[in-house]
Amino acid sequence: MKESFLKSIEKRRSIYNITNTSPITDDEIMEIINIAVKHSPSAFNSQSARIIVLFGTHHEKLWDITTETLRKIVPVEAFGSTEQKMKQFKNGYGTILFFEDQNIIKKLQNDFALYKDNFPIWSEQSSGMLQFIIWTAISDNGLGASLQHYNPLIDKEVSQTWNINASWKLIAQMPF
Repeated sequence: MKESFLKSIEKRRSIYNITNTSPITDDEIMEIINIAVKHSPSAFNSQSARIIVLFGTHHEKLWDITTETLRKIVPVEAFGSTEQKMKQFKNGYGTILFFEDQNIIKKLQNDFALYKDNFPIWSEQSSGMLQFIIWTAISDNGLGASLQHYNPLIDKEVSQTWNINASWKLIAQMPF
């Protein structure tokens, strides 16, 4: 039995102390992501996943938005550890934003009414698989990452800052 895939799964971990350097190019990162999006399974081959990759100042801006959003709701006495965590993410090379296109899900619900209650569930499952695939693939290429979920707290400002399509639902953030 070939073990490379299983070894990759074993090796993948949450890495929080990330840096702003990468052992691979931005083009190589995008190639990994494009292949993963294209070949990740989805219900009825709907391909409802949408990805935005933030590099440089855009990546830093995301974590500034998240920090300031959390500052408004986390008690002052507890904010120090939250702020430290946000700095760790901001110190990274980039962030992958995972979205699901709700228009595709609604269309499937209309076209296949018998399964309409399942499409949002299947969409989340597909997103989880895509997150896992990308996380494992970038780990295999020397990039540490973790999976974060600051949505829906940051959804509105993220959408406005990067002019995100209104039908895209933010699912997760992966600083690397």
